[in-house]
Amino acid sequence: MNGLEIRRPGPRALLWALLAAVVVLYGFPFLYLLLTSFKTPFATLAVPPTILPPTWTVENYGAAVSRAGVVPSFINSLSTAAISTVVSLLLAVPAAYGITRFKTRAGRIFIMAALVTRMVPPVAVGVPLLSTIGFLGLTDTPTGLAIAHTTISLPLSIWLMASFFEAVPAELEEAAKVDGCSRLGALWRVVIPVVSGGMAVTAIFAFLASWNEFLFALLLTSVRAQTTPIVIANFQTQFGLDWGPMTALAALYSIPVILLTLLLQRHIVAGLTLGAVKG
Repeated sequence: MNGLEIRRPGPRALLWALLAAVVVLYGFPFLYLLLTSFKTPFATLAVPPTILPPTWTVENYGAAVSRAGVVPSFINSLSTAAISTVVSLLLAVPAAYGITRFKTRAGRIFIMAALVTRMVPPVAVGVPLLSTIGFLGLTDTPTGLAIAHTTISLPLSIWLMASFFEAVPAELEEAAKVDGCSRLGALWRVVIPVVSGGMAVTAIFAFLASWNEFLFALLLTSVRAQTTPIVIANFQTQFGLDWGPMTALAALYSIPVILLTLLLQRHIVAGLTLGAVKG
């Protein structure tokens, strides 16, 4: 063709196009929520809806924060997620270490049971958990809700930590024992620093499992320990949903998770690449 060569898009260009499409599909709902939080009440109900606010306003954020119960719900969500994350790590680390290092038949059965437990729908265990938490006297408390959330995050935490422990060579522990460390000392001084990135990844998933949970928070709380997802669901007036303050509060509720992810970003990358290259 007159000496002109038509270049077809290479695999790299197709890959970038696919990644861009995934980012747009994944990020557009949150972007639309963020833009809606800056709309006036009339604009949030406009038909057809508009993406960009015709008139920008921050009144929705003031209305959301000033509503009764919003600030305590943030504190409840944070304390519940923190307790659940710490308990999940405290239980998952020794469980995963024992499974990967001793390699017993009971350990293999245990980790498979943890996987099966993860597959059980939360709604199936909601009523038994409600009875159990009530028997312990922890109904409508962050501690009781954190225990319920731990049942969701713990199986996944065990599986994640087991994969990270598998990537750590046993020779490291043997060298520590030669230097005088006990098994527990080798775990604390050698293995845990190596899998710190994996622990950061596990902590993020455990925190998210509690931070975004709705069903158990609905069943196990009423007033004192209500979390923000329940408060967001209650943004309803006699005329319908109050979209402006609701989206504003949802946008504010996403900030702690974003900050936590950015704070642990270096450890998360190290954890995701742990075991990818073996010498």
